[in-house]
Order: sequence, then C-alpha cells, then structure tokens
Amino acid sequence: VQLVESGGGRVQAGSSLRLSCAASGSNFKLNDMGWYRATPPRQRDLIAAISKDGGSMHYADSVKGRFTISRDNAKNTMYLEINNLKPEDTGEYYCNVEAGTGRFYSWGQGTQVTVSS
Repeated sequence: VQLVESGGGRVQAGSSLRLSCAASGSNFKLNDMGWYRATPPRQRDLIAAISKDGGSMHYADSVKGRFTISRDNAKNTMYLEINNLKPEDTGEYYCNVEAGTGRFYSWGQGTQVTVSS
C-alpha cells in the first residue's frame, strides 16, 4: 500500500482544513488507520485514529473537539477535518496504520500545515 497525503497549507488561526489520505491497493480497508503529526524535533505523534469500518474513532486530548477523522473504504481514502486551527497545530501530517494495531505501511511524504496567529 502506498499512502499519499494532501490538503495542507498555510492558514490563519481559526481557519479550517480538510486533509486527505489516498491509499493504493486493497488492504486499506483491513486496517485501523490513524493520522500522525510531526513537529521537529519530535517524532510523529498519533493524533486521531479510526477503526476498519469507520465506526469507532479516538483522538489525542490536544485535538479533541476540533479534529474529525473519517474514511471512505470504497475510495480507499481517509480524511481529517480540522477546525479552529491553532498555531500549535503546525506540523507535517501523515497517515498510516494505527500504531499498535498492525504493521506500518511505508510512510508517505506527508502534508504540511502551517498556522499563523
């Protein structure tokens, strides 16, 4: 499976973005998936995750209430709706298998989100 993230950008605080994660191959629907955020020098942190069928989601406390994860298995695509962006949301966003639930796919290039105050 190859993963391609998109939808990032430079925005003002309070704005919204919708990130997309397009996956190739047929195994996408077999995995619990997650969105990760990297803010150097930190490594990627899991910030949102969704079950295989999309029926269960959970979020890091820092994004709860502002981020919404969803997926469309028919399109092999996962989304992250981000509302009320804050400067601390700045970072590179990646998608992959939810940590601890299965083997990671190769990491994509990520999509950069930069939020100015």
